[in-house]
Amino acid sequence: MKQIHWLFFDVGSTLVNEEKAYQDWIEQAIADTNISYAAFYQTMIHYFKENKKGDAEAMNYYGLKRPSWRSDLEVLYPDCKQVLKILHQHYKIGIIANQLPNLQARLRGFGIDSWIDIIISSTDVGLAKPNLAIFELALQQANCLAEHAVMIGDRLDNDILPAKQLGMQTIWIRQGFSRLTHVMNPAETPDWTVDNLTEILEILG
Repeated sequence: MKQIHWLFFDVGSTLVNEEKAYQDWIEQAIADTNISYAAFYQTMIHYFKENKKGDAEAMNYYGLKRPSWRSDLEVLYPDCKQVLKILHQHYKIGIIANQLPNLQARLRGFGIDSWIDIIISSTDVGLAKPNLAIFELALQQANCLAEHAVMIGDRLDNDILPAKQLGMQTIWIRQGFSRLTHVMNPAETPDWTVDNLTEILEILG
């Protein structure tokens, strides 16, 4: 294991639990239709298991308009604060995420901004994962070589694959719907796989 200086985290389904936001999003999408919540949910799960973006695919399948996302319904995973606090004693911590505007304010609202040194959010920088450029920008701002950084995220396609292509080390966290996906090609095989944030401490603590 190369010397690690920086840890980069995704946000959705990595630091924050999006369950309630997804619930609201589905309810908005199927309002005024005769599609049941259960039917939509099952369709979404089916596509996730095929390694597709289940939410988008289900929208297309039913021909629905994409509703707005309520980030105010997101909550931190219960172990998030404790894990960030411990890790920040040993590493610099950054965020690389595809997020709506005002991510910094939201992280402050969650009370975790003091443990985060750099925030690279898609809406602020005009780049989105899996584009390698957003990872390169983060490394550049952190003044860190890829091999001394770890990317931690829930999505193989958006987090693990591009980070590996740049030579970063990777931790796949199986939370949210992406836990239903599975490694299809060697290029997206994570260095470590965990089921919650606390397990990261066993690797990096």
